[in-house]
Amino acid sequence: MSPPPPPLGRARKRAADVFDPALDDTELAAARTALERGRWADTRALLEATGRDWDRRGHRLVVLGQAPATRAWAQEWRLVEPESADAAALFACASVWRALRGKERPERAQEACREAAALDAEDPTPWLALLLLARNLGSEEDVVRLFDEVRHRHPQHHHAHHLMVGRLAERRADLGQDPLHEVYDFASWAVDQAPPDSPLAILPVVAHAERYRVLAGAARASAPPEQSGHWSGRLARIVLKGAFDWWLEWDGARHPRGRIDLNFLAHAKFCEGRAAEAAALFQRIGPYATEEPWSYPGRDPAQAFGAARSAAIGAA
Repeated sequence: MSPPPPPLGRARKRAADVFDPALDDTELAAARTALERGRWADTRALLEATGRDWDRRGHRLVVLGQAPATRAWAQEWRLVEPESADAAALFACASVWRALRGKERPERAQEACREAAALDAEDPTPWLALLLLARNLGSEEDVVRLFDEVRHRHPQHHHAHHLMVGRLAERRADLGQDPLHEVYDFASWAVDQAPPDSPLAILPVVAHAERYRVLAGAARASAPPEQSGHWSGRLARIVLKGAFDWWLEWDGARHPRGRIDLNFLAHAKFCEGRAAEAAALFQRIGPYATEEPWSYPGRDPAQAFGAARSAAIGAA
């Protein structure tokens, strides 16, 4: 059952309170809280324990970098341990977020990323930070080049593939719902390249949602998404069946960004009108909702998620 509405007189939670990018990583959330209070030793221990799990390392550093105070504490850490690749990577991610918020020149953030990359040639995270910056501010050539740098170090990098899908989906909005659009080719190629248990199996669903975001923004698809017809065509049925069958067998929630995949899949199943399947996904998501894709196109994500969850569980 969905939670009851808040009592009269109490404001509803802001989106920032509902959507925590840390997802179900409680160790990450605890380290972030400590870092906000200036205790960067907790972050040091967290990243040391993370080791060479590149997807988890990237997720943790990107989330830690979002906090406004992170850059200052990362700089203090760097002064104490100038050869620390972890400190440099954290500083780089924080610099990228500042640049994306317009509080720092992109060139300075790029320099911080290159310095971090020089301290650990195998780590894809500084390149992921550069890709995150280029995804929003760079050219297509930059995005492709940086994606290749990440993939060279970790071929199945989850976040990097999501960034590429988001950028590719924005090409040629005038084509409308074209099943041959390159974003679908890229997603299919990524699935074919990945091992059977890779959560990149969900990438075609992400591509379909990102393409809807672009089409709706260009007035080439109607809103709300569940009434748009975008999830009722042959391509959507093929994409959704394959992704849902994979989830039933492999359970991608074990991945550090698995809840992101589950949100995209639940959104798609709800839009397809498959209430029972969507309800099962909502149950697995639990409290770990994500803003995307529930905000597509320009909706209040908390309201959209809550309404979809209530409807799916109520009908299941």
